[in-house]
This record gives sequence, structure tokens and C-alpha cells, in this order.
Amino acid sequence: MDEDDISVPDSPTESEAMSPTHDERQRASLQTYLDHMPFDCESLEDMQAKLDHIVARIIICAESKNWLVLTTWDGMLQCWLLMRYPMAKSTRAKLVRLYYEMCLIPGMEPRVIRSWADMLSRLCANKSDNIRKLEPSDLQLDWRPLWRVLKRELWPKKRLQDTSRNMLNIMLFVAEQCKRYFPASEIPEMLSTFIPLLTKDTVLTMVPVLTSFLPPTHTHLYMPALFRLWEAFNSSVLDDRLIELCGELSEEHVSGVTSSHDETAAAEWKDIGIWAEAQWSLLSAKALGSMNVPVGATRGSSTTASHADIMGDKQSLRIKKPINRYHALAKMFVWSMSLDGPIRAESDSTPSGSLFSPQPSGFIAGSRALDSLDKLITSTESFFHPSNSGVWSLGLTIFLHRLTSEFCKRWKEEQQPNCKTPITRRLTPAIRRAFVTILRTPALLALFSKDPFSMGFSQAALRYMAFVEPGLIMPDLLDRAYSGLEVVNETHRTTSALTMLAGVSLPLASEKMWLGGQKHIVPLLELCIPGIDLNDPVKTVCAASFIASVVQFIKIGDLSMHTEVPLSSDAPAEEQMDVDDDASNLPDATEAGTAPVLTRDEERALVRDSTAGFADWVTSLFRRVLALFENLPEEGGKKNTTGGKMEETVIKSLKNTMDLVCLHLSDPLFDLVLKLVFEYGTTNAKSNSVRAFGQLVSCLARVKPEKTIDKFLPYCISQIKEELKHGASSIRTTSTHTAVPSDTTLHWNMSILRGCFGYAGQAVLKYKSELMDLMYLLIDKTKSERGYSGTGRLLNRVMHTVSSVTPINTRFLNPQEWNDPAADHSHYTQWGKFYEAKDVQIEWHVPSQGEIDFVLEVLDKIAAPALDKVEGLLQTAGKWDNIDRNDFCRYLHAVRSIWSGLPTFIQERSKDVVNPCINEEIEFPELLVSPLEVQAGFALTDPSDPRYQQAMAHRTRFGTVTHRAAQALSQQHEGEDHIDAVIGVSKAIDVYLLEYGMTRGSFDSMRRSYTQSRDSLRIWPKQKEHDRIVFIRRAQAYLCGRIYMHALYRRRSQLDDDLLQDLIELSLSPYTRVRRHAQAILHNACGYFVRSTRFCLPRLFQALAKGTDPDRMKGALYVLWNKGTAAYALADLNHGGQYIVSLLECQHQEKPSIQKLVTNLTQDALAYLTEEAIHTEAFVEETSGVLGAVQDLKGEVELSPEEDGLLRAAVARIGPRTSAKNERYLSTVQAILDIAERPTTHWRYVQIAAKFLHQLLRRDFCPSPALAAFFLRQTISPHLTIRQLTQRSVIKLTAHIKIRTFSKSTDELWLEEWSNPIQTTVNITDPDRFIETIEHASVDGRGPIYVDKIRTGFVTWSPAGLKGYYAVTAAESPFRWEEPSQPVLQAMREVLDTDQFFVKLLELWGQESSRTGANPELRQDNITIIKSLVKMFEAYKVEEMMNAIDTALADPDRFKQRAGAEILAGILRGSKHWPKPHYDKLWEWTTARLDNIFAQIKPDTMGLWESVFNEQLVDRDPRRAHPIVKWILALPLEFHGDSAFQMNKSLTLFNVVIDCLGPRFLPLADKYVHLFLDNAHTGYAEIRSQIAQNLGAILSLQWRPVYSSAEAFIEACQEAVDPLHIREAKYMDRILQIAQQLPLWKQERLPPPRVSQSQYDKVGLTLLLWIWDSSHGAQAPLVLPYTIALLPEILRMSELNDSTELQTYSSGVLYVLSAVNPIPGYVEVIADNFIDAIKSSTSWRIRVKALPTLIVFFYRNLLRVSPRIVSRLMEALLECLADENIEVREMASKMLSGVVRCSQRQSIPGLKNHFVNLARKTRLPSRGDPNYATALRTLHSAILGLCALIESFPYSVEPWMPSLTDVLAVHATDPVPISTTIRKSASEFKKTHQDTWHKDQLAFNEDQLQNLSTMLVGTSYYA
Repeated sequence: MDEDDISVPDSPTESEAMSPTHDERQRASLQTYLDHMPFDCESLEDMQAKLDHIVARIIICAESKNWLVLTTWDGMLQCWLLMRYPMAKSTRAKLVRLYYEMCLIPGMEPRVIRSWADMLSRLCANKSDNIRKLEPSDLQLDWRPLWRVLKRELWPKKRLQDTSRNMLNIMLFVAEQCKRYFPASEIPEMLSTFIPLLTKDTVLTMVPVLTSFLPPTHTHLYMPALFRLWEAFNSSVLDDRLIELCGELSEEHVSGVTSSHDETAAAEWKDIGIWAEAQWSLLSAKALGSMNVPVGATRGSSTTASHADIMGDKQSLRIKKPINRYHALAKMFVWSMSLDGPIRAESDSTPSGSLFSPQPSGFIAGSRALDSLDKLITSTESFFHPSNSGVWSLGLTIFLHRLTSEFCKRWKEEQQPNCKTPITRRLTPAIRRAFVTILRTPALLALFSKDPFSMGFSQAALRYMAFVEPGLIMPDLLDRAYSGLEVVNETHRTTSALTMLAGVSLPLASEKMWLGGQKHIVPLLELCIPGIDLNDPVKTVCAASFIASVVQFIKIGDLSMHTEVPLSSDAPAEEQMDVDDDASNLPDATEAGTAPVLTRDEERALVRDSTAGFADWVTSLFRRVLALFENLPEEGGKKNTTGGKMEETVIKSLKNTMDLVCLHLSDPLFDLVLKLVFEYGTTNAKSNSVRAFGQLVSCLARVKPEKTIDKFLPYCISQIKEELKHGASSIRTTSTHTAVPSDTTLHWNMSILRGCFGYAGQAVLKYKSELMDLMYLLIDKTKSERGYSGTGRLLNRVMHTVSSVTPINTRFLNPQEWNDPAADHSHYTQWGKFYEAKDVQIEWHVPSQGEIDFVLEVLDKIAAPALDKVEGLLQTAGKWDNIDRNDFCRYLHAVRSIWSGLPTFIQERSKDVVNPCINEEIEFPELLVSPLEVQAGFALTDPSDPRYQQAMAHRTRFGTVTHRAAQALSQQHEGEDHIDAVIGVSKAIDVYLLEYGMTRGSFDSMRRSYTQSRDSLRIWPKQKEHDRIVFIRRAQAYLCGRIYMHALYRRRSQLDDDLLQDLIELSLSPYTRVRRHAQAILHNACGYFVRSTRFCLPRLFQALAKGTDPDRMKGALYVLWNKGTAAYALADLNHGGQYIVSLLECQHQEKPSIQKLVTNLTQDALAYLTEEAIHTEAFVEETSGVLGAVQDLKGEVELSPEEDGLLRAAVARIGPRTSAKNERYLSTVQAILDIAERPTTHWRYVQIAAKFLHQLLRRDFCPSPALAAFFLRQTISPHLTIRQLTQRSVIKLTAHIKIRTFSKSTDELWLEEWSNPIQTTVNITDPDRFIETIEHASVDGRGPIYVDKIRTGFVTWSPAGLKGYYAVTAAESPFRWEEPSQPVLQAMREVLDTDQFFVKLLELWGQESSRTGANPELRQDNITIIKSLVKMFEAYKVEEMMNAIDTALADPDRFKQRAGAEILAGILRGSKHWPKPHYDKLWEWTTARLDNIFAQIKPDTMGLWESVFNEQLVDRDPRRAHPIVKWILALPLEFHGDSAFQMNKSLTLFNVVIDCLGPRFLPLADKYVHLFLDNAHTGYAEIRSQIAQNLGAILSLQWRPVYSSAEAFIEACQEAVDPLHIREAKYMDRILQIAQQLPLWKQERLPPPRVSQSQYDKVGLTLLLWIWDSSHGAQAPLVLPYTIALLPEILRMSELNDSTELQTYSSGVLYVLSAVNPIPGYVEVIADNFIDAIKSSTSWRIRVKALPTLIVFFYRNLLRVSPRIVSRLMEALLECLADENIEVREMASKMLSGVVRCSQRQSIPGLKNHFVNLARKTRLPSRGDPNYATALRTLHSAILGLCALIESFPYSVEPWMPSLTDVLAVHATDPVPISTTIRKSASEFKKTHQDTWHKDQLAFNEDQLQNLSTMLVGTSYYA
């Protein structure tokens, strides 16, 4: 329950620190809630006392380390927050600190931490749209402890890693919630800590860490560095994180240095918002790339960043955060807008002598950000159209929606008096208008999108725009609405029009919002009526929602007869209305663009006249709805529904609509409708619409209950009596069935009565006697299930309406204003009225004295006699016939219905708890959670009141009789016909236990309903004014929250326990239906009653015992499978072990369904059995941070003497509780082990036991020797799954021994901070000589120091140094494992000593893989278990292993070889700290076999051996594996040999060395780069691929822009041009040499088919492969300088048709250039290269290839291209239009239309004139003329240019377009390229304009329309 879910339209809007009025504002906010309640609520002091009580309990639990009990008090704190009372800032801050500290406790269960992180987030309330509860001045937190905990999660130890853990994301979430409270003075320290850890491998991990930790102030300290990193890496993760950060910072610092931060904290304004020009250039380029639209031939993704992330660090992929990039981009654009530049002058004139205009100077509305947005939207505009939809549509429309909502939010915030943004930086009306104008067209285009989500987002965007600029939006929307509603055959357009209208109903109805909408309401409502059509349910729902959304703002009443506004009107004097009697001159104002602007008086006159149509509309609406009801399918089915899901949805939406319509009818129209419905109801009785018609009557009764009841009651009662008299409902049934046709009239009239009395309230008393008589009669006479359940529903409705507190009048006006006679003449002035909370008057129905007496009378006279009948029947329970059974079900149903209608009638007081289920030795009853006692409007609350006692006696009797019934029926076994009665009893138990207060489901749906109604009308999050219904729903939701408090944490009386036991018994029933029903109720009940799960568990475990009926077992297993039950049981001290053992003892029942259930339960239970879960309960460690926070909190909340005593007692029980938990843990493990080792245990159960035992291994607890021996023995089990499981267990167990030995404290143990005794630190003082530093490091002459992992030193070296290990030079082992584990190790040795352990192991591992045809891959678990064993036992048994390896490696079977390789890899990997003699001997043995291994590597084992060598070198100092490194480097690297595989072998292993040695390979790098480039002409494709990969790897290795410190790096980022050295190209000279050679080699190319053997092709392919591979990696920018050097040649390669491979790769590389975000400054270079190639090339093929790639590049970098490049591009395109080759001309035309559309609209007049003049002056001579070809080409270029201009606006008709048809039509019959071009262009024009042709055609005159048809078809053949 989010505290802020019940959001605060009227909450305080300032977020500054406590100002003098801050407290009052909070109280005023609360007061509006309390004033809306119909009773007196608690005072602030009362609620403060309750808060103190809760906080005291949290303090006691925290100090006594009782963490699980503390989580239950978290729930109470949430309940308290839900009541919305103000909490003192100091208390809130200290609570936040406590929860922060608790989240950092080492070794705590992740689920518990997650609940605390959630609580922390609620207390901080840091959502961007919320008012912040705490400022940095109120709270400061230390980030270091959080970083300490997070480090363990970021880089877990491999052997201890649990992939299912989500702690990493929880910790990052905590950091994000708290980053505002980390001191800004710590930013440099944070950067010094994080930046050294940022390397090429960890960038995807560290950037999320940086963005999660860095406070959002002092951005100048870290943003330059982040931007530089962003430029240097190609990554989608970075894009997401940094775009999100930029969006947040843009909003945070919109007010600049005047904001609530101090001056140094705020970001200063720069060129665009807080961003410098260069930064904005990168941001806007990323925005354009994020739109993901397809351009040119590339239909896929527009970036290689996602691919690079997948190829990146696998660990980083565990960091998951749902980031809405479009939302962040929208924030960035909107919050960066301001008047920050010259305003652009609109001018169409083209400078003389120029064909195209430069971009006009200045910016749209004077805003640079808005100008960028305009370019972005313009360039993507055509992708919004439905005909151009695709995967990008959703993203584009989300972006639109977020832009408009953020804009509204900012616009409204800046209108507030307390807005901090200076006037000069605020949005201006010109910006607002321009913003709406820019977004209007794309939003209107997407309005009829094909997918509903895109359509919905575009409608939401239009809705927001209609709120801020209705004059620009509404006419266009109305135009589309009328056309959409008038077309009958396009339902998609109709539904879209209806949903769109529903979204803008407020501007339509409110003249205050938009003058001109109200007159359209009646015509639009009339057009909706045909939309109500059962054949099209979707359209019906849309029509209903539109009617509802409009009607909620208006009064439906005819005003046309009132000719004048009376003086008492709301209208001010100057707005008094002059009515024009002559209506003939009223203009038709529905056509968009043509609507004349009318005065307010004229508009009002039109509105008043239009209301004359209301009467006809209302009657036709009701008739249409009744006609729809007549065509409904028959009611029936299990749940007695009408038809399927769609029909039910239709009925529901119509019910809601009719509710609102009836509510807002004027009195005359209400009478008219009541008469219409009455006439229909008394002349019809339709079996298919019984329920629906009853609901329609309830809509009327809700408004005027007395009037409706008076009308219907006499008729219905007489009809019911008549029907019953003639035998209706007399056939006895007890289960759901199809209605008997003869009963229809009875059900029809009962349904009408249910409708009448559904909301009658007080009015019921008037008809008390008639009702009582009717109830007697119905209970007595209705004997069919349908009849008596209908009676039950009537009883339930009547009880509910008289006993509950509900709002009565939910109209849009306060009752006083609605009933004001004067308003009847001019209520349209009030339409769409909004209120502030304090002005809303809410009328409630509160049970009166008479109503309470009426309920008691019903209990006395109806419920009690019915219970008497039930009790009487129970006497003979074993001898029932059908009549008895039917009577039992009927009478019990009646009583149950009465009580289910009284959830808030009587308030429970303290109960006598007979069985508290408390373990007295370690638990305290005082720490059990108790419900939050708050006023909730219960009718009877005083136990001393006789009426209370009377009602309570009735309720107790109902529970007692139900219990007796459950017992009586459980003893009888009458078979199938018994089920209905049993189900009836379980439903009665459900009512007794759970129909009290309110359930979670009802409360949630009430809150959802409030949130929905609020959000549908909300313009911005802090809006104070709302429609009245929103405040009524808010009050209702608040009241429900109060009632819900009473349903939670209820105590159990003896009767409750009895009924729970009955439910358990029913849950174990042999009948599935009974079982399922009872189980659902039981799970529910356990959620509301304290300790009810603990109460139920023993009975459930008994049901799993041997000899139990299979059905009972199944029932028990299903109950235990419930997540809540399982989580509780496994955490419970008494039942955790029993749960597991009971499951393992289930093998006695062989039924497959039960065995499957046991498997499922096991799988789910494992998730709750983490080592932390056990540690959480047996927690004894010191928690200094938590204790400090607790002491702080004690300053806020003083503990009473009782609480103090409780605290001391609780602390005293920490020891007993821990030892009890540990004893229970040991006994559980032993019990599971006993079962697993029983000879009779089936292997599946051994497997399950092994899973449990694996999960129960603890790092803080030494296992038993027997357990270790069991695990090791099972690693040679014949069952693969058992083997795999126990291998992991041995790995975990040995890792635990190691870490217990090395850890000096429990913190070190849990945070994985232990240190090896031979560990030391190597500090890097000189970054340039780090390899020497590492290799010559030595301390006290103790021999060399090995540094295995280098996780720093990319940007700067970590001040903490590198972790190194002394070499073991002694003959003795440097370690002695901990004493408690020695017996364990001894037990394991004994297993290893058993006969041929490793031979058996090898035999099992050498079995063939089950995957057929798969090459063998190395299995990591197999290597790790061997590594673990040789770490523990060192050289023990190594001889046996080596012999086994020799046998396996000599075997030709590849799977046997794999087994040997795995053991060898494990030994080598695990031997790093062996004593020197053993170590040397091992390497000597290995080295001797390397040549043999290499010789026998085959293609199918290549991958396997590559992995083996990789395993030895990765994360290892190469000196440890020096023999292998030396051997690989000595292998001959051949490139031109005879066998490609032999060469590939050496290169593959060499590749391993490059990858694994990392920076240590640098001294060799140059040599090998030159070697690879010298041999780039190899003739083998796989060798070329290897060379390309190795080149990429070496270049990546060499990129180390290392600085002396983090400060130096940050300084360089602020000042240097290229701080990360991404522009440095070390081998540029070499690449340029090759580039110069390529043209020569091209001339020497061999003819086909030997062309692929040419030097040119081979070298070209190698280079292209290198660029292609590198461009898809994270370091893509590194290869850009080389690509640019080769670009001219790559373009030439793309034209070679004789080499498909070369052509494919060169084209691919050209497109990839657009997919990698270029480094600033390179955009122009690349573009110039393209343009030069196009202009200078003699080959037309190069132009055809280069044009599309240039345009793609231009588009992707549109927002960064300079005007010079644009001019050159346009020149090149115009040259290509006149090219000799037709393909080039056509391509240039296509490109020209795209460029003009995206960025050159201002050049259209000049281009148009140029092409028109060219076309006019070019005359085609006869074909024989020598100038014919030239003239044809010139004319064709002009025609192509004109067609390009037309195609540049595919979805609109610009003013200059129609005149072009005169030119084009003349040439429609010209020779071929010209006529086909015109025809193609015309048909494209027709296709893109057909949707809007009814409007577009108005732009053309008759001649021009004729010209269009000529262009389409040419001239007639017969002409």
C-alpha cells in the first residue's frame, strides 16, 4: 500500500525545508480528508500516540534482533501512513536512517531486505511527481557502508555465487532512493572510489553504480566525465542510464542557481538549459537514435549498442532496471526549454542566385531545445502514419505522450505563485503555441494507428495538448470525430473517434476551458447512439465510455424554452446573454479550419438551442439499450453470466454509463425515463436480460429511490405473489442450473426489486412491512437454487444499503448548486465545473436508529427462525432426503446472505484468545501485531449497548450453527449429492470469518477506481482542483482504508479456531470441488487472522502421514503449496523442519499426481531456504549502525516503563532463540540425511533430499562429517541430476571451509572480505610502468608476488592497490584449515580413498552427451569440483588423477577426452597455492603432454581445448602458467599454409593469450599487429576472421587512457578535447599505406571466377571484417578513425558486382557507420567523404551505392550536421538528378524528397521554381535529333525534382502543391522514364491521401483534379 497511492490533489506544493506554514499546510491537507468523513476522526495527538506505539515496537525488535517480527510492524507502519496523518520530519528522517541501516545488515535474507527497502522508499516518497517529504538538510546518510555491501553483490565469488539472488538490484534501488541524502561534499570521494574501478569490462556495471550513488547536486563535478565516457562507449545500457540521469537533472535544476539548492549545488544555465552546446548535440543525437525508425535499406535497429551489451560483461546483465527512455528524453527536452536564443523570423523568400535556402537564423519561439525537438519530430513525422507503422510506432507515440504530459506539468507548475524558476527562464505562450503546433500533426496522424496502444498514447497526447491549447487542437479533433462517427463501414475509425472524444470530454464540456465545444455535445451524443450495437462489443464499450465521460460534466436538461438568463445567474453582468431569435444565420461551426470565431453570447445561444435535443436523445438511448438487452444471449453457465466475457464487459460499461446518465438527468427528463423503463418492465419479462434490466432499474433508484420504489414496488410484489402462487421456483434444486422458462417473470420482478432497493438507504424504512412480508414469503416459497439465491441477493442488498456508510449524491455539482432553481435556466455555465477539496460537500448515508432497529428485526424474525430450521435439520443429518437437503441449503443461504450484507454493522472488540500459538520460551505476546484502531463508521461499537449484545449474540449463533453443520456433514459420507450442502457450509464459514470490515481485494479496487477517475481528468500531478466525483471517490477510498484496518491482524476466538479446523477438514475432502473452495477460503483467512497459519500446520502435516487417503494428502499438499503458507512454515522455528521431512516422507504414496505435487512443492520451497534465511532468525552479530539509528530514534519516541521492561526481556532472549533455531537446524539436516541414506529411499527422493541439504549448507556453521561424506559419495552416483547437485554441494561446502578459515569476523564472512594469509597489496605508483611494477613486486624478499586479477587501471589506478599473493616457495602447505572442519575433511578423505574413486568419476564424465551431434563443451561444474578438492587436499590422490587423465587423453573418444581435460583443468586451476615441489612436478607433467594434446586437437574438439587453455590463463598471473604461455607463443603462426585448420589451431590459442593476458600483452602488441596486417592477404576465410578478431582485441587492449588520479581524469574531461584518447589511431600510418596500395591492387584483380584470390579482395575483406566486428562491440568508436581513412576505398568496393562477399561487407560497413554514434567532429569528415565520392566518382554504381548510405548517415546525424554539409549534400543531389544514368536520377529523387521533408522545408519555393522553369523551357525534339537524349534527361530531372517535392509531404496537401499538377499533367504522355515517373508519383499520392481525401480535395480546383486523374492514367488509348 503506497502511502501516496491515495494521491493528494490538494497536498502542499512546496518542497522546501520546513517553512513557517509547512506544518499547517500538511494539516490542512489532512483536514480536507477528515472533513469529508461522516464521523469524527482521531485527533493528531491520538494518531501520534499510535505512531509512537508502532515505532517503540520497531525499536524493541531492532534492538533484540528479532527481524522477522519487525517486518510485521513494518506492515503496521504502512497502515498508519495510509491514514495520511502528518509525521514529524525528524521522526521520518530517523526512521529512514534506521531502515537504511537495516538494509545494510550483512547476512540478512534478501526478501526481508527487500521489504525494508520498500519501506524506506515509502518514507522518503521520492517519486518525481510527489511532494518530497525530506530534504537533504533534514537527513544525511553515509554512502560507504552501502558501497561495502554492494561490492559483494557486484563481484561475487564464483564458487559461492547464487544466480537467483536479486540483492544487487535491491541495493542499487536503496542507493537511488537515498542518493539525495548522501552529502554532496562526498562527491569527489565517490568519484575517487568508483572511477578507478571503471574499466572496459566493468563499464556496464560501474555506470549504473555512478548514476545510482551520485547526488543530484554539484553536477559540474561529474557530468563532464560521464559525457566523455558516454562518447567513448557504444552501449545501450549507458544510453538508458545516462539519458535517464539527464532527464532527471534537467527537471531538478530547471530553476538554476535560484533553486532550493545552495548556489554551488545548483547546475548553472548554459547554452540549452543546463547543457552546453556539445553536450546537447550528443543528447539530441541519442534522442534521434532512440526513435529506432528504419531509414533507407536498413529496416532493423538503428544502432549496434544492444549487440555490444550482449557481447559485454555477463555480470553486468544482472543489473536490471526498467527505464522508460522516452519519458527521460521528454523530460530532457521539456525542462530544457526557455527563451534562450533569437526568435526565428518566418520567411519564404529565397536569396537570389541560390536554389535552396540556408536554415533560417534564430530558433522556433526563441527556444533552442524546442528547435531541436522540431527537427526531431519533423524527421520522424512520416513514421507516425498508420500506413507506415511498425515496431517503432509504440516508442514514437509514447514519446509524444510523455512530451505533452511533461509540458503540461511544467506549464502548470510555472503558473503557481511559489514557482522558483525565474520569469526569464519560464515557458512563454509563444513556446506553448509552437510546441503544440509541432506535435499536433504527428499526434493526429497516429490517431488511427493500427495497434491500440499507439492509438491510446497519441490520444493521450492530444488530450494534454487540448488542455493547454484547445483552440489549436479541438477543431481538428472534432473534424475527425464527425467523419469517424458518420462512416459506418470503418469501425476502426469509429472506435478511435469515440475513445478520442472520451479523452477530450472536459474541454468539450467546459466553456471555461474552451469556448466553442459545448454546442457539439448533443450532435456528438446523437451520433453515438448507433454505436451501441451488440454485434460490435468494442464499439459499444467505446460509445458507452464517451457518453459517460461527457455526461459526468453536464446536467441533461432542456434549456431551449428558457429564453433569458435570470438575474440570479452565475454569469457576470457583461456576460448576460442576448438571444438572437433568428436562428437561420447561426453558422455551422463543425468544419475544422473554417469555424468562424463566435462571441461568448453567440456560443451560449447555440448551446441553449442544442439542449432541445436532450429529450429525444435520452429516450432513444434508453430504447437502444433496451433493444440491446433483448438481443443478449441467455443467462447461464457456472457463474450465471450473460454470454461470454465480451457481453459481460458490454453490460458492465452500459451499467456505468446509465448510472451517470440517470444521475445527471433534470427532473422532467428523469420522470420521462422512469415512465419509459416502467412501461417496458411491466410489459416484458425476458429471461436473457433479467440481470441487465435489474441493473438499469438500480441506476434510476440510485438517483431517486423513493420515486422509483413507489413506481415499481406494488406491481412487483403482486407479480411475485401471483407467480409463487402458481408454482414458480417450486422445483427443488441445490446447484446452479439453467432457468426454468416458467420462472422468468418471478426472476424478472425479483431483479427489479433488487435494483430498487440496491441503494435505497433510509427509504427502505418506508416499505418495511411490505419488505418483511415479501422476505418471509420468498424464503419460504423459492425452492430452486436460482430462486433462493435471488432471494439471498435481495436480502443482501437490503441489509447492505441500510447498514453501511456510503456517499449518496455523486453528481458533478454540490447538491446546493444542483438544486438551485436559478441554475435550471443556465446550468450550461456550470458544465465541467472543478472544485477544490475544501469546497466539496459530500452527503453520506449513515445508518440511523430506525435502520439499526430494522436490521435487528430482520435478524430476530428472519435469520433466527432460518437458523432454527437449520439446527432442526442437523439433528437428522444422516437421514436426509432431497427435501431436507434443499431446505438446509435454502435456509443456510438466507442467513449467510443477511450476514454478508452486514460487514460494518458490528465492531469486534477484544476476544478471548484460547490458543495464541506463541512459543513462550522465545516469543512475547506483546510483540504480536494488533490492528490499528481507527474510526470506521461501524453501526454498533459499544459492547454495553443492548443492541450490540443482541447483534453479537446473533452473529455468534450463526458461527456456532455453521460449525455444528460442518461437523455434522463431515461425519456423514453420503457421496456426490452431499456436495452442495458442504459447499454451502464452507461459504457460510467464509461469510462468518471474512465478511467483516473490508477485504484487500475490495479495498484495492476502490483505490483503483479513485486513481483511475483522478488520472483521467488530471492535467498535472499537483493539481488541486478536480471534478467533484474525484473527491467523493477519494473520500470513499479513505473510508475504505479505515474499514480495512479493522479486517487486518484479527485475533482468533475459540469459535474462529473451530471454524478454521472445519476449513482444514474441508480442504482435505475427497471431492475436488469442495477441496478447492475450502482451500481458497483458508488461504484468505490465514491472511487476516494472527497466527492462523501456525495453528493450521500440525493438522496438515498429520494428513501427509503414512496410510492417509490419497485425496487427503493431495488436499494437504495443495494447502502447503500456497506461497504464503510455505514461506511462513519454512521460516517457523517449530514447523520449518517438519515441512521438509513431511514432504520427503511422501514416497509411501505412489500416485503420479501426488509425486508431481511433491516435486513442485520442493522446487518452490527451495527459494525460501537460503543460508541467509536461517541466519536472519539466528542472528547474534553486533549491528552498530542499526543500534546508532535506534538510539537516535529513541530521542523521538520515549519508551514507557512497560516497553522498557519488554525491551530488556526481548534482548535477554536473543541467546535462547538463536540456540533453539540452531538446534532445530541441526536436527532437520540430520533427519533429511537419514532419509537420503536409507536404502529404501527412491532415487527421486534422494535427489530431493540432496536439493534441501544443498540449500541448508551454511557458511557460518560447520556441517557434519556424515553430510560431507554423503555429498562426495553421491558425486559418483549413476544418476546425472544427483551427480550435478552434489557436485555443487561439495563445491559450496569446501568454499565455506576456506572462508571460515580465512575470515576474522562474521562481517568478513558475510561480506566476502576475508583475506588469504599469503595475500598482500601491490601499489602502482607509475602508471606507465605498471607491468614492471607488478612483475618485480616483492615484500621482505619473500619471492615474487603474483597478481591474478587486474580490475583497475583503465582510467586511473585504484588507490587501494592490486591484490597479490606471495609465491609458495616452501615444501609445506601455507594453510591449515579450521579445526572444526577437520573431521569433515577426514570423512571426505575416506570417500576419496575408496576403490578407484577418480576412475569411476572419469567413466561417468566420459559418457556421451545426450545432445546428439553436439561438439563436447567444457562443463564448468566438473572443473570447479576438482579445483575445490585439490585446493582442500592439495596433491593428495593427484597421482591417481594423473593416471586417469593419461588414459582419457589417449582415448580417441572425444567425450572421454573432455572428461580428462576437465580433471586436468581443475587440477591446474586449483593448484595455485600448492607447495613448490608438488607444483613444479605438476607443471613438468603437464608441459610434457602439451605437444601431444595440440597434435590430437580435431575440429570437433577445438572449442573444448580452447576453453581448457582459457581456463588456465583467465584471471591468472601469466607467470603461474608460464609454461603454457611460453608454449603458445612459440607455436608457429602460419597464414598461407596448406591446412586452414592447422593454422587456425595456432591462431585460436594465440587469441586466448591476447584475451587472457590483457594489459600484460601490451609489450608484444606492436609486433603482432604488424604481423597480422602483413598477412591480411591470406586466402582462407577463417584465418581472415581470426586476424580481424585479433586486431580488434589488440586495439582494445591498447586503449588505456590512464591518469594519475580520478581528480586528474575529471579535470581532463572538463578541459581536454579528447581525454579518453578515442581519436588517437596508433597504426594510422600503416592503414594509410594499405589504403594507398588498394587502388593499385584493384587494377591487378584476377578475372572471375578467380577474383576472390586477388590481393585486393583478400586484404579488403580482412579490413572490412575487422571494422564490422569492432563496430558491433562496446569500443566501436576506436575503429572510426581507421574507417574514415579507408572510406573512399570501401565505397569503391561496394560497386564490385563480381565479388558478392566484398560487396556485402562493404555495404554493411557503410550502414554500420550510421549505427555507431560518431565522435564529435567526425560527422563532417564522414559526410564530406561520401559527398566527394558521389561528386568525383566516374562510376554510376558508386553513386547508386553511396547515395542511400549517405542519406542514412545524414538522417541518423541530422541534429549534428552543419549548414555547410547540408548545402554540399543538396548540390550533390541536384547534380545526381541530372546524371546520365536513370538509376542514379531515380535514387537522387527519392533521397531529395527525404532530405526536404527532414530538414529543407524552407528551400521548397526555390527548388519548385527551379524545377518548374526547367520543365517549361525544356522541349523534347524528335527521337532522331542528336540532342534528344540530353533533352530527355534534363526534362526527366525536372520532373523527378517536382515529384520529389510532392512526395516530401506524403500526408498533407501544401498550398504550393496543386499548381504543380498543371506542369506534370502536360508531360503525363511523354516518353517512358517521364510518364512512368509521373504515374508512379500520382499513384503514391493517391495511396497516402486516401484517408483524408474528403478534405484534401478541397485544395484543388476542377482543372487540377482533372490533371491528377490524367497523371494517374495518362491519356486514353481511344482518344
